[in-house]
Parts: sequence; structure tokens; C-alpha cells
Amino acid sequence: MSHSCLCPKFEKAMEILSKRWNGLIIHQLLQEGPQRFCTIESGISISGRLLSQRLKDLEREGIVNREVFPETPVRIEYSLTEKGLALKPVITEIEKWAETWVEIDE
Repeated sequence: MSHSCLCPKFEKAMEILSKRWNGLIIHQLLQEGPQRFCTIESGISISGRLLSQRLKDLEREGIVNREVFPETPVRIEYSLTEKGLALKPVITEIEKWAETWVEIDE
């Protein structure tokens, strides 16, 4: 596999953000704050299996935090870490760009 001439960190960042559903998960957590799995799932209409995998990936990257509350039944909430919250200006600019330049096929 050949490597591009881009900065490896930039390439890795684009890989993370461009993975299907990651941007929408980050956007939802930025807009709504900490949420339970079912709230994220219904908010972006993603399958539970795929959402679970993406949350694990984002947690491994240090973007999402998974907090388990020792209640009965157990409550789990997902939130953005400091690293995840640092994506707010990026996501905001993508929103602005999309509003101006992206057209939806109807």
C-alpha cells in the first residue's frame, strides 16, 4: 500500500472523521450533550450493531467517553472527551459549508 504525501496526522484525522456515521455521532453528542445508547441510535437512525462498533472505535480514539452508572438497571451514557469537544469548530464549519454549497437530491 502506498502512502500519500499528506501529513500522516491529517490523513489519520480524515480517516476517523470520514468513517461512515462517525461525523453524525460526534455532531449529535456536540448538539445534545451526554446521551444514552438508545437516544443516539434513534437520533441518527443507525442500527444498534453498527452504532456499538462506531462508539467503540471513537472511544478507542479518545473522542468518546463511555460512563457506566452503577444503578439497577445499569445506565450507560456516552459523551465527548476534551479531544472530542475540540472538534466543535470543525463540525460547525462543515455545517456552514454544507448549508451554502450542498444540494439535496429530491
